[in-house]
Amino acid sequence: MNVNSWLMIIILGFLLIVAVCKLLLFRWDVRRMTKQLEEINENFGTNELVRTNTHNKNLARFAAKINQLIHLFKQNQQSVERREMELRQEITNISHDLRTPLTSIKGFSELLTDPSLSEEERKEFLAIVHKKVDNLAMIVDLFYELSQLHSSDKKLHMEKQHLEQIIVETMLMFYDDFEKKKLMVNIDEGAVSPILADKKAAVRIVTNIIQNALAYAKSYINMSLVEEAEYIVLKAVNDVEMMNASELQQIFNRTFRLDHSRSGTHLGLGLHIVQQLVDQHGGKVLADVHEKEFIISVYFRKWE
Repeated sequence: MNVNSWLMIIILGFLLIVAVCKLLLFRWDVRRMTKQLEEINENFGTNELVRTNTHNKNLARFAAKINQLIHLFKQNQQSVERREMELRQEITNISHDLRTPLTSIKGFSELLTDPSLSEEERKEFLAIVHKKVDNLAMIVDLFYELSQLHSSDKKLHMEKQHLEQIIVETMLMFYDDFEKKKLMVNIDEGAVSPILADKKAAVRIVTNIIQNALAYAKSYINMSLVEEAEYIVLKAVNDVEMMNASELQQIFNRTFRLDHSRSGTHLGLGLHIVQQLVDQHGGKVLADVHEKEFIISVYFRKWE
């Protein structure tokens, strides 16, 4: 053999050794990554990720994709856990909100069987029972409406609507409630352009805003309409007790309620439903507190 042949053999041998070393290193790194995955599966609550010590680009890219899947799976798991926690909270809320009027109805119904009751007392207790039945019906309606928000069977019929007319008609429905709470009501009836909306959904939005004001307003509620380039803005303002920033951030959450004792009749679902319906209309809803005034602004798209 000549020198060139020996040199060629040496080079090929060296390349073979390098290739074998790389293959062994690759196999070792794959085994190491597999072990890491096993540990992550056994202790999925940790923040561990798959790591590689080799400089193989393909293997590094593979590890990155695995880590991406781990991250997405953990995000989904956290989302599921959060939804389960919210569901448990909602079930607790539903149980309490249904039990309260049912207990009252049962108690006063039993009192009505007392033969010693005067006619005046009987009428008073019967009026309370009727009020609690109405409250119970309102609770059931709200939960049914919440369940229907994302139903594929429930389609919005987007048509030309006059928002100022909807506001006046809906406010009149609550005249007696305003009188009982001695709330001063001011409606700015200035004419604005029509909106594009589903009539029933628009009425529900206005209704829930009014019910929210009835639950929390101290002495007044003001309703006005502002016309912008793309939107008609319904602005509702009422005075409230001091509200902090954390409460304001949660105002549209379906499990949030200012009445932490849950002694009132307001469920806290109203503004969540408002937000969901407004989103379905392609609008937006904002809440703010200035000093002791609660301000909610609903943006409806104009009819074109």
